[in-house]
Amino acid sequence: MVTQVLGSQWGDEGKGKIIDYLSQKSDFVIRYHGGNNAGHTIINSYGKFAMHLVPSGIFCDKTKAIIANGVILDLDVLVSEIEMLQKAGIELKKRLFISPRCHLIMPYHKLLDRLIEEAKGKAKTGTTGRGIGPTYSDKVSYNGIRVIDLAQKDLFKEKLEVQLRVKNKILIALGEKPLKQKGVESNLFELYEKIKPYVRETYPIISKAIKENNGVLLEGAQGIFLDNDWGTYPFVTASTTLSGGATAGAGVPPRKIDKIVGISKAYTTRVGEGPFPTELFDKDGEKLTEIGGEYGATTGRKRRCGWFDAELVRFAAEINGFTEIALTKLDILDHFKQIKICTHYLFNGKKSYYPDGDANYLKKVKPVYKIMKGWSKPTVGIKKFENLPLEAKIYIREIEKLVGVKIKYISNGQKRDEIIKV
Repeated sequence: MVTQVLGSQWGDEGKGKIIDYLSQKSDFVIRYHGGNNAGHTIINSYGKFAMHLVPSGIFCDKTKAIIANGVILDLDVLVSEIEMLQKAGIELKKRLFISPRCHLIMPYHKLLDRLIEEAKGKAKTGTTGRGIGPTYSDKVSYNGIRVIDLAQKDLFKEKLEVQLRVKNKILIALGEKPLKQKGVESNLFELYEKIKPYVRETYPIISKAIKENNGVLLEGAQGIFLDNDWGTYPFVTASTTLSGGATAGAGVPPRKIDKIVGISKAYTTRVGEGPFPTELFDKDGEKLTEIGGEYGATTGRKRRCGWFDAELVRFAAEINGFTEIALTKLDILDHFKQIKICTHYLFNGKKSYYPDGDANYLKKVKPVYKIMKGWSKPTVGIKKFENLPLEAKIYIREIEKLVGVKIKYISNGQKRDEIIKV
């Protein structure tokens, strides 16, 4: 059984908790795209963890974690994460596998990310500054350096020399000091030795697991509306965040994916720049931010908050083929007497939908809301759907109706077991 977990909004939907929960019945958990711009917060018996590269399923003893070829790696971050897990008592030997095909986030990528954003001025896109875009740019323009190159020192040195010849000219032009090859080399060779025990071609492992009908969980990073093609371009990420990304990023054939679970908050949030039709600028927005603890796990940036946008999630469900939805942070809405759901948009007075235009169009649409009565009762700790307040059940059923997909899981607390399976 292959299950894929995807964020159905702009990221930060609570994928980490759902993956941690589902991984209890999984043999393999696989990250297949993105880099350390993704942040999955996990709270379990080991403690609280902000995961950025190692798959969130690593906390289940029987589960093997794979970082597949589509992931780009900042080795400093990866090594720190490995050491953090080891310190917490998590066994990684023969459980963590890293594809040698993964591209590396080099020091010049992070510098270029920052410098280019600064040069854009008011036109900045609000990147995380982690070097994600420049790394993917090098990947598709045949200038990338991969983990496998570090195993061949002479080849790595040759490739690095070529890249520094190009990149240093750009860095100097943007007012930055050039990088020295020896310093970059020695640091990366040292870091490679620390991840070397985990480096192994991952495709045969994944292929065998699928053939033997093992429980395979595909861990999506970021959110659908940060997709490079279907998101709010240019306020997006550099990788494919849609369900189809698992084929390129891990070698999983589309027909082998049995379930696609869309993760959605019971409201909507976004970090950084870009259009956000249901964004709130009033006390309700401030309330969602503070009660929901809406600060990025990766950047610490304050998240923008708004009401649930059913039009966004409906499109996400349609283009990805969601088979079910996991609704998170329902308990945050316990504190509201009145709740709104955006059913669709108006553009120049006419009914419109997400795919009708671009990011500029989305800035101009007006959300049309359905007003729902809040329940003003605590939902934390409730284990069965039928025990939820009536208004909460009505709210959930309305989301199902508007989105067109059944809600299978409801998260009503931070802990692993604070979840309702419908």
